[in-house]
Amino acid sequence: MTRPSLFDLAGRKALVTGASRGIGRRIAGALAAAGADVAVAARGLDALADTASDIAALGRRAVPLALDVTDAERCRLAVEAAAGELGGLDILVNNAGMEQVRPSLEVDEALWDAILDTNLKGAFFCAQSAARLMKGAGGGAIINLCSLTSQVGIPTAVPYGSSKSGLLGMTRALAAEWAGLGIRVNAIAPGYFRTAMTEVFYEDAGWQDAMLAKIPMRRFGELADLDGIAVFLASDASAYITGQCFPVDGGFLASI
Repeated sequence: MTRPSLFDLAGRKALVTGASRGIGRRIAGALAAAGADVAVAARGLDALADTASDIAALGRRAVPLALDVTDAERCRLAVEAAAGELGGLDILVNNAGMEQVRPSLEVDEALWDAILDTNLKGAFFCAQSAARLMKGAGGGAIINLCSLTSQVGIPTAVPYGSSKSGLLGMTRALAAEWAGLGIRVNAIAPGYFRTAMTEVFYEDAGWQDAMLAKIPMRRFGELADLDGIAVFLASDASAYITGQCFPVDGGFLASI
């Protein structure tokens, strides 16, 4: 008897937040390439046109949704809308995030709230809403986008690092609590990837040289490097894995 591929997502329904560009757009496409239909969310619908086109080109269904993840009620409505449009929800990828480099002595309450509400609060309420649907449908997979700052301190990134450290703790706690519901909760921690959000760093050639010297593989991440881990954590290939955070960093964390 031929065994179906453990990485096959045919028939699965996914929601990816922050999917208009960068890592979110790439992961949405990877899930679609593996067979999933994908709802994609961002603050504005117009920004999702290219992502939806990517998914449609792969022969999968795309459902664009407007979502400001800092609002818990909007998180609930978007998750329910995704499930309603797709006919269920098997996979949630909490990718929506923001960062603003600022010395800690200059961080104000508005910046702190904006980053924590986007990166941590939004992820929790999307996960909570997804779990309420998944628990009655045999379970599912939730993937949170953590960061190297989930485990190491980065100067001038204290609100961001606090949010991502919290997200790692949330990943582990939800995994422990929801395992009995058949819901797996894991995280991906990308290393240094050049995206619109991180472009400010890459404009400094000296920073690039210094950082490359710290990465054992001597290169920055490419978005394609995230395809495999995203599909793995969304699929049956990781059926006995929960509460884990997987760095995709060229060996950076292993070498410090």
